This record gives sequence, C-alpha cells and structure tokens, in this order.
Amino acid sequence: MCSWQLERISEKVLIDQSIRETEGGVIFTAKVVAGSSRTCVCGLLDGMLKIKISAQPEKGKANRCLLEFLAKQLGVKKSAISIISGQTNPIKQVQALGISADALLKKLNLNKQDAVS
Repeated sequence: MCSWQLERISEKVLIDQSIRETEGGVIFTAKVVAGSSRTCVCGLLDGMLKIKISAQPEKGKANRCLLEFLAKQLGVKKSAISIISGQTNPIKQVQALGISADALLKKLNLNKQDAVS
C-alpha cells in the first residue's frame, strides 16, 4: 500500500471515530475544557472535537454553555443538541439532530486534515 493510501485510511478512521452519522443526525465525541477564557472549537484531538467553554464546571453551567454554543454554531435549535453520555466527565458523547457529519465539520470550520494532525 502506498503512503498516500495509508494517510487516507487513517484520516477516515479518525473522522469515523470522532463523528458518526446516525439516522437524523450525528453523534460525536467532545473533549470539553471548562473554565476557559472564551468559548470556541479548538479542532480535533485524538479522535475527539476539542471545545473550550467559558463557563465553570459547576451545577451544569458548562454543559448548558456547551449545548447553547453548539446549537448556535450548527444553526439548529437547542433541543436538537444533547449530551448522551459524560454529563460529569470532560469527555462527552454529543448528539446533534438535523445535521450531517460533513455539515458539522464545515460549520465548525474543521476539515478532515485536522483529524490527522
């Protein structure tokens, strides 16, 4: 196998690990860093979306901030975004309804090359 073929395979595997299309939307793994100076998407790290949140991790503030931020960035209603696991963990499984994996990457200003760097 050529090196460019291996690159493409590893790129697809990392994207598939971090973002999975489901019926009606996507599920992705996010590494959330709460208490940051600003809320932003930092990129893909170890097969996860890294997102900094300005809210503190207390009484669900960081989770609410994450959901509001993602809804705004993805252009969907807040009710379309949910944390399906990891409520009290910095690594979370997030579901976004009404959006494809490609649209998610585009709206978060990510591309597939971010996954392999």
